[in-house]
Amino acid sequence: MTAPRTEAAISGCANGRWLYLLPFAPCLLAQNLPPSPTLLNQCFALGLWGTCLTGWGQRLVFASRRHLWPLVTAGVGLVMAALAAPVSGALPWPIGIPNAAFVLTALLIVLQGQSVSEGDQGVSALTMVLIGLCMVGLTSAAIACIQVFAPGWPDGDWIARSGLAGRAVGNLRQPNHLASLLLWAAIGIVALIELRLLPRAAGSIMLTLLILGVVLSGSRTGVLGTALLALWGLSDRRLSRTGRALLLLAPAMAAVMWAGLSAWAHMGGLAFGGEGRLAAPAGGGDISSSRFGIWRDTLTMLSREPWTGVGFGEFNLAWTLTALPQRPIAFFDHTHNLPLQLLVELGLPLGTAVCALLLWSAWLAVRRAWQVDGDAGIARRAAAMMVLMVGLHSLLEYPLWYAYLLLPTAFFWGFALAKSEAPAASALQPAGRSWAVRGLGLALILGAAAAVLDYHQVVVIYEPPEDAAPLEDRIARGQRSLLFGHHADYAAATAFGEPKAPLSPSQKLAFERAPHHLLDIRLMIAWAQALAAEGKVDQARWLSARIREFRNPGSDEFFAPCGDATQATQAFQCQKPERAWHWREFVNR
Repeated sequence: MTAPRTEAAISGCANGRWLYLLPFAPCLLAQNLPPSPTLLNQCFALGLWGTCLTGWGQRLVFASRRHLWPLVTAGVGLVMAALAAPVSGALPWPIGIPNAAFVLTALLIVLQGQSVSEGDQGVSALTMVLIGLCMVGLTSAAIACIQVFAPGWPDGDWIARSGLAGRAVGNLRQPNHLASLLLWAAIGIVALIELRLLPRAAGSIMLTLLILGVVLSGSRTGVLGTALLALWGLSDRRLSRTGRALLLLAPAMAAVMWAGLSAWAHMGGLAFGGEGRLAAPAGGGDISSSRFGIWRDTLTMLSREPWTGVGFGEFNLAWTLTALPQRPIAFFDHTHNLPLQLLVELGLPLGTAVCALLLWSAWLAVRRAWQVDGDAGIARRAAAMMVLMVGLHSLLEYPLWYAYLLLPTAFFWGFALAKSEAPAASALQPAGRSWAVRGLGLALILGAAAAVLDYHQVVVIYEPPEDAAPLEDRIARGQRSLLFGHHADYAAATAFGEPKAPLSPSQKLAFERAPHHLLDIRLMIAWAQALAAEGKVDQARWLSARIREFRNPGSDEFFAPCGDATQATQAFQCQKPERAWHWREFVNR
């Protein structure tokens, strides 16, 4: 329980465990290439997890298959749903296939996490992961301080600029992702203290910096997550007094820091973006940031298509094209609630089954982790808390749609689901190696590299080099991209003014594929104009009515003719549709 375990944790570096320092490094990558702000981070994450599998290559074992099957079954159900969408013609292949690939990769990492946990050096492996996580978390907390207290310092290359006044976004450029990362690191700090690998005083200072970073993000989801830390402190009596005290004090620390920064902002000391966010209702605002509205709309959509749902990956398209007069004015591509997302996309039967399996698996992970004592128990309970933390955030956000958060969650989940009995000292044997696992890891590395190369075909559309080809040629080449053609489709649909009949082949392809990725105001207007040009005037009217529901200033020019009685009689966007159109009538089925 003491020296052998601690020495095993440190000696892991000599056995390739040092590779597990790497998986969180993508969270520090500040450079990005348009049009996707996180594509490089996600490919980096895939490549580094592939490096871990290739370099370590531990054979997959299934001693806990009885407890793995709920999570694996849920994953297989998601893979089947993700594949069914493009097979049926509902979703373009470049959008649908990566969804299935991500879930399959997560399942592989789940199995690897479980195998690692049941191996002879499971604690040392997780220790490496936690050390890497804490290093990245502390660096991200320092970046958060710079973004708020010295907003002129970030250069965009090494430290990302925050586009949100007074709020830290880290190098992931998303305050809620930063908060999730920092709370994971907080769990890691406590675990390292309990494993006697981190002095208590140093750990306390580090935890304080992490909580400060959460507060600087202005994320209410993050602040709520500190309550889960306190719950761990209350429920786990095997923790040391220091560990429990730090966890129990986390919410109070966050509250004091939030109040102090708000007061400082009132006195003109700094711009703090979190100021007033918790008091939104008092000022007539919405504390949910339109989440209540999107959840209401989701339930409405679910009541209309309860059995099959709208289809995997089709929420944004279905929601945008459905008549919802009280819709939030922001464009949502997710429901910001994982159970609702699964229910509305998969339908009640499959969605309920997947949610139940995930919940069951989470319960099994917690129960099994709490049954183990010693250092192995600390490691597994920390892993279980990581899963619970991202699960809590998934009720308000969608962190699991990003590889740099999904894949660590899969590893932690598999690690916590290992068999309850830690291996006896007499049974410790060198972990078996598998060339098949190493081959899968190499496939991840090559796949990530190929995705980055493929992505450059659309990057040149949005960030052309000095010797770039004409825009039409760049778009045509980008539309041939295997994975990212929909980004080129968006440019083809919106870059050349109002579409006119006859539509070019490039424009026809664009309006077939681009709406499945994300419908925003520019694309909606261009699509309505294209429908009208093709003679589908009533569908154009219906789409125009949906544009009106968003009350977006970007549509003012589009609706300008409606202010003139003479023009209004001729402009389709000023006329009511003759009938209600179902959203599926707008796409090829």
